[in-house]
Amino acid sequence: MILAIMAAEWVILTRLRGWRSGDAALRLVPGALMMLALRAALTGAGWPWIALALAASFPAHLADIARRPRR
Repeated sequence: MILAIMAAEWVILTRLRGWRSGDAALRLVPGALMMLALRAALTGAGWPWIALALAASFPAHLADIARRPRR
């Protein structure tokens, strides 16, 4: 359910706010990966699946930070 809300947020950011789709995706992907890790942990998935989702969220977060405009 929350991932569907995040997909709706991506549509709002790209269509209504005029963001580029890549920028909006980079903002949302790290959080989505952490939510997938949380879901895996709560449903009793094996630790490698949890670690994989968490490990994937870090480079996505770094890519988001690197792409943001400097002030």
